[in-house]
Parts: sequence; structure tokens; C-alpha cells
Amino acid sequence: MDPISNIALILQAIDSAEKNIQSAKNLLKDLVGAPTAKTDLENLSQKAVSLNVSEGGKVIEGVFDGQNMIGPDKKQYPVPANYASKSKLIEGDVLKLTISDDGSFIYKQIGPVDRKKMLGILITDDKGDFRVMAEGKPYKVLLASLTYFKSEVGDEVTIIVPEDMPSDWAAVENVIKKNGSSVTTDMEMSSVRKTKLDEDEEM
Repeated sequence: MDPISNIALILQAIDSAEKNIQSAKNLLKDLVGAPTAKTDLENLSQKAVSLNVSEGGKVIEGVFDGQNMIGPDKKQYPVPANYASKSKLIEGDVLKLTISDDGSFIYKQIGPVDRKKMLGILITDDKGDFRVMAEGKPYKVLLASLTYFKSEVGDEVTIIVPEDMPSDWAAVENVIKKNGSSVTTDMEMSSVRKTKLDEDEEM
């Protein structure tokens, strides 16, 4: 057999082997299933391990998991829902927690992850919990965000999720009511009033 024929046979064998490997990978994926929330939580915990804790534990850096901050010690620190909502925190964001002398928790976002926005519909699941269905996936959202925007089932909701990692939670950016009107929040009204006052002062 000439060398060219040998090379052709070798290439065919390699191609066949690659296809078999890919088939095996797909079979393994089907058997194991998609990554679970626990796996995502483990990834966040692993990310938190490399962060810092000051002497005495007065300043702690951690990773937001959708509801709480995971510290380097893998402990969960409660993040106020109102702060998380207004700051539009999403899974993977790095936070700094300062514990004051009176025991108060003061959070600051110091390492936001890359974000993307999606438009979804507010629904309830079979347990009655609110979810935003976007691109075929139901995302958990903080109730404080829905209350802030006076959201109702059927409203269109703009959510924010991590761009480069899977997530179960999303931050709510805006809500379009079922009747087509957008929600004007207290924060937006304050901005409008401030602008009006600035214009009056200029006059």
C-alpha cells in the first residue's frame, strides 16, 4: 500500500475516533444531566475562598449568590433584600462587608461580573413562588424587587443575569405593566423632582 493510502486510512481512523469520543461525551452528559444549582453554588464558594478577611473579621469580602454573600470561610452572610434590589446585584458579584462596632452590616459592591439583559414574563410556579420566564428558563427574583415595581403576574420584566456563567437568580431592572404602561418608581420621581427644582433655580 502506498504512503498516501496509509495517510488516508490514518485520517479516517482519527475522524472515527473523534466521533466516538464526542458520542461518549454526549452520552455521559445525558446520564449526568445539566449542572445543578448546587454545582453553581460550589463554584461561587470556590471563588469566595480566594477573597480576604481582615484581622478581627471587621471587613469581609465575599460573593453574592442571589440572596446572601458567601465568605471565604464559606459562611453565608445575609444581604438586605432592599439593598440587593436597588443595587441590582447578581450571582457572582463580589461584595465587601464591613461590620461596625455596633454590629451593623454595611455592604459595598466592589467587583461586579459582566452582565446581560433579557426580557421575560412574570409567572408563578407550582408552589406559588414568583419567577421570571426568559429565554425558556424560569429565574428566581427577589420579592423586594417585585414589590418595589408593583409587579403582577403577566407583566413584562427586564432582568439582569451574569453574561458568562449559569445562574438561577436574576436582578429586576424594569417592569412593563400588562396594559403597556411602564412603572415610574419613587426613585425616578425623586430624580424628576430634583431636575425640576434645578430648572426653577436656573430661572
